[in-house]
Amino acid sequence: MPSLIYKLFKKWIPKGSTEDKKDPLPILSSIDINIDKIKVLFDNTYDLTFRNFMIGGELNLKAALFFINGLTDKISVENHILDPLTHQNYFDVYGNDYELFFKDLKSSILTLLDIRDCFDLNDAIDGILLGKTVLLIDKMPYAIIIDNRKWKNRAIEQPFTEVVIKGSHEGFNETLVTSTSLIRRRLKTPLLTFEQLNIGTLTGTEVVIAYIRGIANEKVLDEIKSRLSRIHVDGILDSGYIEQYIEDAPLSIFPTIGNTEKPDVVVSKLLDGRFAIIVDGSPTVLTMPYLFVEALQTSEDYYMSPIIASFLRITRIVSLFFVVYLPGLYIAIASYHHDIIPTHLMLTMAASVEGVPFSPFIEVLMMSTLFIVLKEAGIRMPRAIGQAVSIVGALILGQAAVEAGFVSNPVVMITALAGIGGFVIYPLNSATTLLWFVFAMLGSVAGFFGILYGTIFLLVHLVSLRSFGSPYFSPLAPRSTEEFVKDVIFRAPLWTLNTGPKAINWKKVTHGNVDKLKYKK
Repeated sequence: MPSLIYKLFKKWIPKGSTEDKKDPLPILSSIDINIDKIKVLFDNTYDLTFRNFMIGGELNLKAALFFINGLTDKISVENHILDPLTHQNYFDVYGNDYELFFKDLKSSILTLLDIRDCFDLNDAIDGILLGKTVLLIDKMPYAIIIDNRKWKNRAIEQPFTEVVIKGSHEGFNETLVTSTSLIRRRLKTPLLTFEQLNIGTLTGTEVVIAYIRGIANEKVLDEIKSRLSRIHVDGILDSGYIEQYIEDAPLSIFPTIGNTEKPDVVVSKLLDGRFAIIVDGSPTVLTMPYLFVEALQTSEDYYMSPIIASFLRITRIVSLFFVVYLPGLYIAIASYHHDIIPTHLMLTMAASVEGVPFSPFIEVLMMSTLFIVLKEAGIRMPRAIGQAVSIVGALILGQAAVEAGFVSNPVVMITALAGIGGFVIYPLNSATTLLWFVFAMLGSVAGFFGILYGTIFLLVHLVSLRSFGSPYFSPLAPRSTEEFVKDVIFRAPLWTLNTGPKAINWKKVTHGNVDKLKYKK
């Protein structure tokens, strides 16, 4: 019998194509045929649990349960499905009235919250793969899908990439329901909306779009849905996949979509009118539209004194210039512009480079490469070993390189300053590391003129970028003096930050009136 079913439905079995759509496959009244179809499609999968039983009384109906072992709560299956259907003795009241029994099944017999009918076997298969339980009963021309999913998940911990001293220490984990609940706990308003869709032909990954109705721009929402609908791949394993498919400038080194693992950061961006994309299986949430200045801001800026927050923000801006320009400026000065160096400093630099056989550019290139290798080793190796490699390795190798005469002391110091500055602005770490080498090369080729031309090209590129319709370099270009003074270089007191960014918050809704909005259908 299974071989016959396989031949009949062989054309329906998915071949892994990302473009093919499954044809409707109706559930029949014969439970044996439905069971054979499911078994053939799963092909004796180890983790598929199948349980057949009889519904007692005069009904005397065959029934079957399908669920994935490890994704479904077995206790709920036993207590709320099997027990009511096999150990109850009041089924005699139905006699042979199957229709009445099927009608009462969901309303008074099964004691679970999320229950729905399913008339397409495709939907039933998808439900099983998502961890739900599918109930089939003979003579019933549809299945019942029961949402009783339960699996092991990582505890809520502080994100490793966004460590803070003051503020929330909670971070998202890989479970979608947990991530949405962390947002909902902070935004207690019915205006907060989660729209769910599945992406990936084989993985069927659940993706949720989060936004606040009445604040978020509906045109941006339509654009996000349009870009997500155009993703045709076999699998989505992380939010990074989604980011690469929907970003505005995939060839740019600057991120046009934000990444965060902190619920309070996501909530603050939603209040500004932004959107968030949460992917099941990933602790990283995407936020959009995303502006360049967000890389210079941290959640902790808004939990401390504005004076201290402004000082730290200026420190980050200085660090940004260090990592991008410092190696190139040193090479340009050492190679072409000796006359701008004070005499005493010039003598000191000359004494330090005496005996070094390489040009300043080669020195910086060697030390920069060494720094990146040590950084990658510290990240990829086990934590205890990685810390030893990154700290001890840098000290020993740097000192050995100086003593051996391969590099000079100024180059070691400049490389260290530039490298540490890159960690201060971690969201732009990859982009600034690449610019580090680009401006070093420009400084070695054309001195200050090369750095100047590179800066002009960089600014033109930044002002040309868009993030879902918002100018990426706003409020610097187009310029908004009020926002620039309040929340870019400085962080003004919270009571002055009563509106979101003009490039994002199209309705100019004040933060104080968020909960008073009336959504109009």
